[in-house]
Amino acid sequence: MKTPMKISSFEEYKQVYKQSVEQPEEFWGAIAENFLWKKKWDKVLEWNFKDPLIKWYQGAKLNITENCLDRHLESIGERPAIIWEPNDPTEHHRVLTYRQLYEKVCQFANVLKNNGAKKGDRICIYMPMVPELEIAVLACARIGAIHSVVFGGFSAQSIADRIKDAECNIVITADGGYRGTKEIPLKNIIDDALVQCPSIKRCIVLTRSRTPVSMIKGRDVWWEDEIKKVETQGNVDCPAEEMDAEDMLFILYTSGSTGKPKGVVHTCGGYMVYTGYTFTNAFQYQPGEVYFCTADIGWITGHSYITYGPLTQGATTVLFEGIPTWPSPGRLWDIVEKYEVNILYTAPTAIRSLMSFGDDVVKGRNLSSLTKLGSVGEPINEEAWHWFDEKIGQGKCPIVDTWWQTETGGFMISPIAGITPTKPSYAGLPLPGIAPVLVDENGEIIEGNGVSGNLCIRLPWPGMLRTTYGDHERCRTTYFATYDNLYFTGDGCLRDEDGYYRITGRVDDVLNVSGHRIGTAEVENAINMHSSVVESAVVGYPHEIKGQGVYAYVVCPNPHGDQELTRKDIMMTVTRIIGAIARPDKIQFVTGLPKTRSGKIMRRILRKIAEGDTSNMGDISTLLDPAVVEEIKEGAL
Repeated sequence: MKTPMKISSFEEYKQVYKQSVEQPEEFWGAIAENFLWKKKWDKVLEWNFKDPLIKWYQGAKLNITENCLDRHLESIGERPAIIWEPNDPTEHHRVLTYRQLYEKVCQFANVLKNNGAKKGDRICIYMPMVPELEIAVLACARIGAIHSVVFGGFSAQSIADRIKDAECNIVITADGGYRGTKEIPLKNIIDDALVQCPSIKRCIVLTRSRTPVSMIKGRDVWWEDEIKKVETQGNVDCPAEEMDAEDMLFILYTSGSTGKPKGVVHTCGGYMVYTGYTFTNAFQYQPGEVYFCTADIGWITGHSYITYGPLTQGATTVLFEGIPTWPSPGRLWDIVEKYEVNILYTAPTAIRSLMSFGDDVVKGRNLSSLTKLGSVGEPINEEAWHWFDEKIGQGKCPIVDTWWQTETGGFMISPIAGITPTKPSYAGLPLPGIAPVLVDENGEIIEGNGVSGNLCIRLPWPGMLRTTYGDHERCRTTYFATYDNLYFTGDGCLRDEDGYYRITGRVDDVLNVSGHRIGTAEVENAINMHSSVVESAVVGYPHEIKGQGVYAYVVCPNPHGDQELTRKDIMMTVTRIIGAIARPDKIQFVTGLPKTRSGKIMRRILRKIAEGDTSNMGDISTLLDPAVVEEIKEGAL
């Protein structure tokens, strides 16, 4: 029997939640009935967190794009699926209806087939935020190829690492892209990456910026030329490949506490059910509403809540190529007004950045179409929450402060808009099917309310990762080995007297910069590649816009020329190796780092210094060289 997707009262939430954690198989089986399956499942769930082994909807057959496109054609084929707002507001915007999107996805799926793509192939996508990015993602899923989208701000080295790890055979890119005043030479960056990537047989290039690029015969083809070939062949339709519920849908690379990014794997069936359910429920999405998520498709938010979640639910989504502050800091409010946006989902970093321009930017704007607001990527601080609530929501829009991760596939702890009572800076209560627990360092579960500990999840949910690509052991040790029979999130958390959850930050060596996770080891590896650096240690510190900034302590005995120039050289090195997103905000040159006698860097001490809290450094007498701490304190930036 089908269970309705949307909860309509707080009382109902409590009942549904209780049932969902007591009888998860019955609950998720009934939710899955809301989707289109070629064949139903034999078994809803098989799992253990030891191996880990997680299988949802075993034996079921489907194609996620039939749920995103085909099933809507008859009822809402002429409804806008994507409204594209270009970087430059003077350029004409584009609207794609569900029917047009369906046709373009089928067309490009045939382009991929013509270029040798088949079920199970890994395809890398490195594109600007244009409709063709979403078309490419869906075309991969249509033919059963596994997409690996790389954010357009990553460097050639970062792309090469991801292509090699997944052994991709096709890459899809554009000549260039725009972000504010910047033009990003995407094809040139891909060319630099492909020098190291013999597995790539074809590079499909979209024309966007009309930047001169090199096109290598036999490898590089233009998107537009390939579309013309499909048109002349008369290949209008492309039947959807039948996929098993547990077949891979995509790989998305995320930073870990070791230097090498890990490819989080999501599968077709469970991910579809989970993103559709959480999108329609948390935002209480009503047919015809205009939904605007400001994320990039290169991150999990763009996969789950620009592409798959909204499209399975027949939503109209605004896709924005530019940045919130260009050509003026009122750009987001212009977009809300222009398209009469009902739901705005953005990051605390963007909110804090827009706050800094003052309230005058918001005055005189018509934001009356907004009915719901959402926040993603990091905990939203109280000041930003109140500003968002009062100035943007005008006190009438519930704020859905969503806590989730690349690995979880979708929202885990979040208010349900207009139903769950909210508290500023709290993610709130778990969504149905999610069973959070807090544990102490020994893995003992902490019962009751008014407590804090490390956040774990004790039951599987359909959207969760299945493995890390090509390295299942890494998946096990990262998420399932820390605590027995629990998924470990890596986040610290507080549960208040009402049972509301508040995320207090990462407990591992991972930074959260502007809502994006960056491993300290990854940044340190990049800094250490600079010729005059002996070693480095990276920590986070409070940053009023980004949430966390990157503070690097660098041992560099002979800075080349002056220190300022060496600082810039090191920043350039990090940008080249990872991308601008990981560039340190502060670099302090030191003669040594605080280490234990076994050589472990004491980041706890460095974190306190970076935060400006040197009152209680704890016991430093066991350090190899305690004097180094005083020197670092004196030179703190």
